[in-house]
Amino acid sequence: MGQEIHAAIYQDADFQRFRERLSAETELLGRLIKNRACSEAEPVAGFEIEAWLLDDNMRPAPMNQAYLHSFAHPMAGPELAKFNIELNTLPLALTGDIFSRMHQDLQNTWQQAEQHARQLDLHLLAIGTLPTLQQSDLHLGNMSDMNRYRALNQQILRCRGRPIVLDICGHEHLKIEHHDVMLEAATTSFQLHIQCPLNIAHHVYNAAIIASAAMVAVSANAPFLFGKDIWAETRIPLFEQAIATGGYAGAADGPLHRVSFGSDFARHSILECFVENQQHFPVLLPEYFDDAPEAFQHLRLHNGTIWRWNRPLVGFDADGTPHIRIEHRTPAAGPTVLDMIANAAFYYGLVKNLADERQAGGAELCFAQAKDNFYQAARHGLDSHVVWFGEHKLRLAVLIEQELLPRAVQGLQALGICTADCENYLDVIRQRLANQQTGSHWQRRFIKENPCEFAELTRVYLQRQRSGETVSVWGI
Repeated sequence: MGQEIHAAIYQDADFQRFRERLSAETELLGRLIKNRACSEAEPVAGFEIEAWLLDDNMRPAPMNQAYLHSFAHPMAGPELAKFNIELNTLPLALTGDIFSRMHQDLQNTWQQAEQHARQLDLHLLAIGTLPTLQQSDLHLGNMSDMNRYRALNQQILRCRGRPIVLDICGHEHLKIEHHDVMLEAATTSFQLHIQCPLNIAHHVYNAAIIASAAMVAVSANAPFLFGKDIWAETRIPLFEQAIATGGYAGAADGPLHRVSFGSDFARHSILECFVENQQHFPVLLPEYFDDAPEAFQHLRLHNGTIWRWNRPLVGFDADGTPHIRIEHRTPAAGPTVLDMIANAAFYYGLVKNLADERQAGGAELCFAQAKDNFYQAARHGLDSHVVWFGEHKLRLAVLIEQELLPRAVQGLQALGICTADCENYLDVIRQRLANQQTGSHWQRRFIKENPCEFAELTRVYLQRQRSGETVSVWGI
């Protein structure tokens, strides 16, 4: 959710000043992009994981402040709810044995975080949605003590002018009303970042959009919410509806929302996304920064309140040169460190291959179809049917096995990924397909054999997660 802010309440003048700064910074970014003054460095990769703190009853434990204070780890931070934390790793050049190094780094950080949780009689869990979560857990008393979250809650409710309604039809139907933004805390993800050279940034963005259907299905790990079996990846409709606000005035209830698949491919430049952000979406957090426009503080804060499933970001190289990176938000957290690194390897390889083909004028798929593929995949997982290049319709699991995994291999080879990393981590995806078992599949199998036993589901899931074995081989 980004950096902390100083104020929690704003005046009209604050919004006007922020809009002026946002406009100036968006124009500056446009000039830098036009003049090719942004970084052309080789690709760099990194990620963030959102996780749960649980008590011995497998219920959410709102103790992240005490946990993070005593853990004091530079790569750990708070999330919206007091029972969630975020873990990060340092970005690495996307080449060589990056996935082995990512795996080791994340395994070390996760073990330290988990051991510290045990010292506080807590448990650390990575999963898309928590099976034991209840709607009554999601109240403002369980919001992390940060101005950013208080202000965000206030501004989103002000923009909506009415309660939030969650209405999701899946295997079962869930319809509830909620009166704050805490529903968003029910979703925990594994967010992948790729910093890319400016000249191909829009191709990478478009490739990530096309790859999203396969990614959301292969990493599905969120079938249950408030005791209901809904989508294979229930995080998707949940997050979209939990912060359901649109654009200015008459566009507020239109097709563009702050959490969305986006409005289109980037046709000529990644700048198009930032211009849309400035022109379409009202400012939510009008914090004032006394920095030079070149720091892009206002643009970055505003961008951080618009949650496309594939989101362009502005950052800086070590020498201060601004760079573009694409954040991919579709994968759920978990089920294990190994599974998450395998998801990363599949994503980076597939996106590299698709971006190269897009740059050469191929990989043509209309945006509306890529969007439909994504929501079909989020709802039905690997069993969904999608339309692919050449208007071919086929089962997504077959497409991944027959075409997308070979594309991912080619992409990783083009990035200079070592053969061992390429084979070891993509084999995890192959095994998932062969055994027809993602995190969502396993959770549904468990509840089918143990109806309504959500606490036991979470306990057994935690044990399997600690074993480190890939989810494809988990038994009940």
